[in-house]
Amino acid sequence: MTAADMTENESAPSEQPSPASEPEKASLDWWHEAKSIALLILAVLAFHSFVAKPFYIPSESMMPVLLKGDRLVVSKYPYGWSYVSPSFHPLPFLKGRIFGRLPERGDIVIVSPQNKREDYIKRVIGLPGDILEVRGGQVVLNGVPVPQRALKPIRIPVDGNAPCPPMQFPGALVTDANGKSWCELPVRQEVLPNGRSYVTIDMGPSTLDWYGPVRIPANHVFLMGDNRDNSADSRAPLEENGLGGPVPWEAIGGRAEFITFSLDGDASWNPLSWLHAFRGGRAGNSLRPASVTPPK
Repeated sequence: MTAADMTENESAPSEQPSPASEPEKASLDWWHEAKSIALLILAVLAFHSFVAKPFYIPSESMMPVLLKGDRLVVSKYPYGWSYVSPSFHPLPFLKGRIFGRLPERGDIVIVSPQNKREDYIKRVIGLPGDILEVRGGQVVLNGVPVPQRALKPIRIPVDGNAPCPPMQFPGALVTDANGKSWCELPVRQEVLPNGRSYVTIDMGPSTLDWYGPVRIPANHVFLMGDNRDNSADSRAPLEENGLGGPVPWEAIGGRAEFITFSLDGDASWNPLSWLHAFRGGRAGNSLRPASVTPPK
């Protein structure tokens, strides 16, 4: 290479990419992001309103099948849809259901009282046209007592969500030889005319042991809790946070299907305590009542 060539190469300007060839930095499209989030929220609300939603058990009214702290799935479509189907119940009472179908006896359903915007969970006992009464704690349907059979008392572990309060369960708190506390409860098996069977708690005489008789109007159902002496259901007036008698089928929001998981209420702020708060043996339990041959 000659000196002239070296001089020429040194003096030649190096090639630099022009500003036009640099990729432009994309700006964040806030409208697109907001629209995507809004669509996601709408999809979740639509699923909760028309397909299924989670539900938390806040009380002891459906013991022993459901414990306070249980989380479960409620399907929204088995009975069709009504004014209570949308999440958060934003609508006033509207008569009728879309693709409506009555619940079956024994189904566990969520229901919205006429004077509230919240969900209760109870069991369907009476259907339209039934004459229902309760005599000494025994349900009588159309003049025929619903069969009951006393079972061996059950023991439920005492924890933060099941403290066995003496006002509800007098004398039920027991301690075993290992020092573990239990709530020992008297239970009965009840069999409805369609063969649906489930277990109820009956602590003895109470004001809710006597009711009716009432004829259930068309498109209404009569609901009761399994914890018969501690349930604000169709036997209790609205002023006492009950359902005030038979409820219109429009107030039924869905059917309870199965338990997803259950918490004992003893967890603290420490995340290490959260795993120990899970109750074993409850996840996956079906909430559809068993069917047996009704006694004759």
